[in-house]
Amino acid sequence: MSSAGASDTSRLGFVLKTAVFATGCAGIIAEFVLSTLAAYLAGNAVFQWTIVMSLMLFAMGTGSRISRFFHENLLDTFIITEFALSVLCAASSALVYSVAAYTEYTQLLVYLLAFVIGNLIGFEIPLVTRINGEYEELRINISGILEKDYYGSLLGGMVFAFVALPYLGLTYTPIVLGAVNFLAASLILRYFFFLIKNRKLLLTLFSAALLFLLCLAFLAKPIILYGEQRKYRDKIIYSAQTAYQKIVMTQWKDWYWLYINGQQQFSTFDEEKYHEPLVHPAMKLSHNAEHVLIIGGGDGLALREVLKYKDVRSVTLVDMDPVMTDLARTHPVLTRINSGSMNDPKVRIINRDAVKFIQETSQLYGVIIADLPDPDSADLMHVYSVEFYTLARHHLTKGGVFVTQATSPYFSRKAFLCLIRTVEAAGFSVLPYHNQIPTMGEWGWILGVKAEDAGDRNLKAMLMKTDCSDIETRFLSRDAVISMVHFGKGVLDAKEMEEIKINTQISPVLYPYYREGTWGMY
Repeated sequence: MSSAGASDTSRLGFVLKTAVFATGCAGIIAEFVLSTLAAYLAGNAVFQWTIVMSLMLFAMGTGSRISRFFHENLLDTFIITEFALSVLCAASSALVYSVAAYTEYTQLLVYLLAFVIGNLIGFEIPLVTRINGEYEELRINISGILEKDYYGSLLGGMVFAFVALPYLGLTYTPIVLGAVNFLAASLILRYFFFLIKNRKLLLTLFSAALLFLLCLAFLAKPIILYGEQRKYRDKIIYSAQTAYQKIVMTQWKDWYWLYINGQQQFSTFDEEKYHEPLVHPAMKLSHNAEHVLIIGGGDGLALREVLKYKDVRSVTLVDMDPVMTDLARTHPVLTRINSGSMNDPKVRIINRDAVKFIQETSQLYGVIIADLPDPDSADLMHVYSVEFYTLARHHLTKGGVFVTQATSPYFSRKAFLCLIRTVEAAGFSVLPYHNQIPTMGEWGWILGVKAEDAGDRNLKAMLMKTDCSDIETRFLSRDAVISMVHFGKGVLDAKEMEEIKINTQISPVLYPYYREGTWGMY
């Protein structure tokens, strides 16, 4: 820095701190992008976020250690690091999706990217501190650099949660954060070119990085669509990354599939074999079904079945994701499948967490239907807990009925038994039942009424007498209901049931039970 005047050096310090703020913002977004990619492509969101974040923090430590071996041309090295970060961050999503087209082990690439990017982030902070140390005393220099980095991380988290993920998705968010690193390096290169030692090299890197980012901006979407299409058997007709989940619709011939985070929610080939058993037993057994609450069910298919009853006066549908409910209200494929149920004047749609809603509402319901995604991640455990089911029971009218989808009694039997015990522990008399759904396999539900309203045996006898002939159905009949409430030998083994634990918010045992399932056999 001997060739720079005091004012230039001071100005460089300010620019470097600003660059640290910007790259701190981009760095935290890079961590979130990689964590989200791993969760979407490999499942098990809590595990993936834990591993990716921990790995990146560890890598920042190793990067910081590596920086001690660099003694000369520190400003050049910092700019090169920024260009490297811009390329890697921008390409991360497209690279992962490209690999996902050919292998299921994409999380290994995500972990590698997390380690490399973490190293580069950890590498650059000590460099800036040492460059800036020429004109600021140690205590001010270190605190100033780290302060800007941490402030940038806060901004990055807010941007990712409220802007990047819901509006840019995993296609363009990485490119934008790569552009932030590129801009930081370019500004330093532009205004402090006289301090650069390897000018030809850095100008070449600048040109290469700029060309790469421009090309990626045009090619990222088709690359990601190609990788995503290879993940699904059928043609993708809709894809969106929301603030909460990845929604994909596919088509084969005249049939459609809906997927959330890679998990099938329904197929029009056989969705009636799921939605009719979910809705009609509860509606038939309820003493008063004028007011109905649907938790989840943002596709409107369970709602379609509920609205077949003329005595229904109001239906409240609570689904956290507004993108899903808007899609069900407006997309021509979904409105045709759900018969326009989401636009019925009897329906009130609330985009909110189900637990928060049911804690705060004073409304009582004759039927409560929980049509939720499978409990395949820890963040869903609160809506499968004894605490949640207890809240639901408190919001039932006398003679009201609660029903929840309860995953597969065949592929995840322990999870199914856990849900039976958990609903029962919430003060319900329970009736488990099941049905074969060709595209999903054997599926189960648990129906419950307040324990004081009916015993378990009475509930089974009452349902077996149910007459469905007055409701237009494609699958459900009295004989179908009778078959659904009977299980094969050993499925509901009483001795094994006693050993199964109850799922609570404090002890979410359902999640490991579900993960133990033999889903790979289907």
